Amino acid sequence: MLDLSVIIVTRNTRALTCAAIESVLNSRDDLRKEIILVDNGSSDDTATVLQKQFSGVRYLRSENNLGFACANNRGAREAQGRYLLLLNSDAAVKPDSLASAVAWMEAHPDCGVAGAQLLNPDGSLQNSIANCPTLLTELLNKSLLRRLAPQRYPGKEHRAAEPIEVESVVGAFLLVRRTAWEVVGGLDERYFFFLEETDFCREARQRGWRVMHLPQVGVWHGQGQSVRQVSAAARIEYWRSRYSYFAKHRGRGTRLILGIGLGLRLTVDCLVSGLMCVASARWRNKWQVYSALVCWHLRGRPLWMGLPR
Repeated sequence: MLDLSVIIVTRNTRALTCAAIESVLNSRDDLRKEIILVDNGSSDDTATVLQKQFSGVRYLRSENNLGFACANNRGAREAQGRYLLLLNSDAAVKPDSLASAVAWMEAHPDCGVAGAQLLNPDGSLQNSIANCPTLLTELLNKSLLRRLAPQRYPGKEHRAAEPIEVESVVGAFLLVRRTAWEVVGGLDERYFFFLEETDFCREARQRGWRVMHLPQVGVWHGQGQSVRQVSAAARIEYWRSRYSYFAKHRGRGTRLILGIGLGLRLTVDCLVSGLMCVASARWRNKWQVYSALVCWHLRGRPLWMGLPR
């Protein structure tokens, strides 16, 4: 069996995906590893370029967009590694990151999932730790929660000096022990895009595995470059995943409060951005996103609205 299977899901992100693959190939490690690329219905020249440039990469093609969870599950079914690394197409590992992360997992067999410290191109920190959604995290400002209660809601403002146990990690770099993956059963395919890694971390912890943030493992991350060109559709998918998460893990009363709270907040955001949209393009973009969300709700949250399937 191989040591590591790196699974990358791509959709019309050829240049970013090339950089992600190159970073894995240039990694300084002695790991026996493979790269599995899952093309989620790209309509550009991704297939032609990547298969020609990286002949050693296993290429899996889907004619349609399967969603992030389903595509990663497909890659995992083909994987031969003792560890699975779900690596975003807009992420790139530092040369020592894979060796460091796998070595830490080898030394801590009770850890089922590990995440890295995500970095902006200038080296500044990104939020790499995620809390499981609650009414507080979804109805209040997350940045404010991180500042008021950094131990409960850890963020980039307080870089950890050593590995810490967390509720969930941001899934741009998600290293999973194969046994933990098999016990949980992979990613829940009810999530098309967003929160699938958070749900997986929750399920892993419930089964006795630890979820760790590894600050010594650095990973460059584009932070949403793959969906930035379809921001309104991506935002709809986040709201859809959020409703799915609460439907799976929270009671009816909590879901009712969530729906009322989010509805009020969305109404205010839409009105304010509508009034301010004459001021700048930034406010116009916000208004377009909020308007799309309002329309999605008024239409009954149809599946055809959001990212293309």
